[in-house]
Amino acid sequence: MTFENPEDTLVLETTKGRVVIKLRPDLAPGHVARVKELARENFYDGVVFHRVIDGFMAQTGDPTGTGTGGSSKPDLKAEFSSESHKRGTVSAARTANPNSANSQFFICFERAPWLDKQYSVWGEVVEGMEVIDQIKRGEPVRDPDSITTLRVAADL
Repeated sequence: MTFENPEDTLVLETTKGRVVIKLRPDLAPGHVARVKELARENFYDGVVFHRVIDGFMAQTGDPTGTGTGGSSKPDLKAEFSSESHKRGTVSAARTANPNSANSQFFICFERAPWLDKQYSVWGEVVEGMEVIDQIKRGEPVRDPDSITTLRVAADL
């Protein structure tokens, strides 16, 4: 595998297949740094897609699988941008508090304009969106799909 910029590329192996995510440090440098840090600690390995809504998005990144967990690292300051939420957008999940993003993220199935300028966009799927389309749906998901590994491409 060759990547245009391996240091700013994630390889997400799931129970459904491989997804390649281009990171956007130009939009959310703090979020990109955190995801890379967690990926390098193997934090995401085995974590489930706990909330998957048809026509909207697939959410993961919570080690408890409940939607309420995160890493032991401090929450991140919001890095909202004018980048729109569209098919393949990867964005930080958070609570009602804009500065509460930690380790959870979601991948949009379709355009979601109501999220624009409200969530920190930090990446985009450049390969394997058809894999994301196959992830089991639910809130919560019964017998959910999961991340096998999430790695920075430069480390592979």
